[in-house]
Amino acid sequence: MTIFSIIFYVSIGILLCILYFHLSNLLFDFFSKKYSNESSLRAFIFIAPAFIILLIYILYPVVETVRLSFFDKYGRDFVGISNYIWAIKDPEFKRGILNNLGWLLIVPTLSTFFGLVIANLADRIWWGTIAKSIIFMPMAISFVGAGVIWKFVYDYRGPGDQQIGFLNAIIVSLGFEPQAWITIPIWNNLFLMAIMIWIQTGLAMVIFSAALRGVPKEMLEAARIDGASELKIFTSIIIPYLNQTILVIWTIITIVVLKIFDIILAMTNGQWQTEVLANLMFDWMFRGGGDSGRGSVFAIVIMVAVVPIMILNIYRHKQEEKI
Repeated sequence: MTIFSIIFYVSIGILLCILYFHLSNLLFDFFSKKYSNESSLRAFIFIAPAFIILLIYILYPVVETVRLSFFDKYGRDFVGISNYIWAIKDPEFKRGILNNLGWLLIVPTLSTFFGLVIANLADRIWWGTIAKSIIFMPMAISFVGAGVIWKFVYDYRGPGDQQIGFLNAIIVSLGFEPQAWITIPIWNNLFLMAIMIWIQTGLAMVIFSAALRGVPKEMLEAARIDGASELKIFTSIIIPYLNQTILVIWTIITIVVLKIFDIILAMTNGQWQTEVLANLMFDWMFRGGGDSGRGSVFAIVIMVAVVPIMILNIYRHKQEEKI
């Protein structure tokens, strides 16, 4: 696509937005004469396009995915819950569940913890802004790009060969044998998690940096005067005060982790027992001729895992509004 094509399509989009703005105002003027609740009418008219897009691109795919999970690989013949029974018995599905649980337990917890600690420490040093900028930089990199970068960190060239991988270069310089890190079961999952932690810590740090400014300075000074150590202040004042922020960050990172796909695909392609549900869904849906029924089952499992987290977050948000 040339630059002229991009300019053309962007211009068309802007013109359509302007056109809809004027048409919506005309509709509002016409219907406002018949309805007394003008604010609700105005909100409906302006929200309608976004609502229609949500129906087409979110609600319809969800309904269609649920439907396909009860049909055969071609989406033609109804097979009932056969796909779900197959998934329960499939060893790769069980391994994917366990790997996803590992990601859910480790990545959000460590990302949130490191983000909070770094945000708290960076505000105490003169070069804290520079440090935070460097730590936030991975957020600007795509997951695939991050995977490619870390492939050079974990690269393995075999005994006797020159090691270009950063980690193996250190190991060899210390007199040990190089290792094929991403092929070692269990440990390779931890090495992959480190990439996500490296990326998400920057997000957590930025949000915590803003939230820390809301902690009353008088409370911190009073604690220091009373002889409380910095560690005691951190654990007894700062963490409880940022309780809601911690929950929000943990929720955001948890949802991202549930959909983890890019890093696994770029690093191992799901080999060496590193597969997660999103990779299994991709493999069954699009590879080897494709199986829309079994692939949809994995998509449903991921969606069901995300929903309770979203409900919990919405519930806690409403509870805060009541206070």
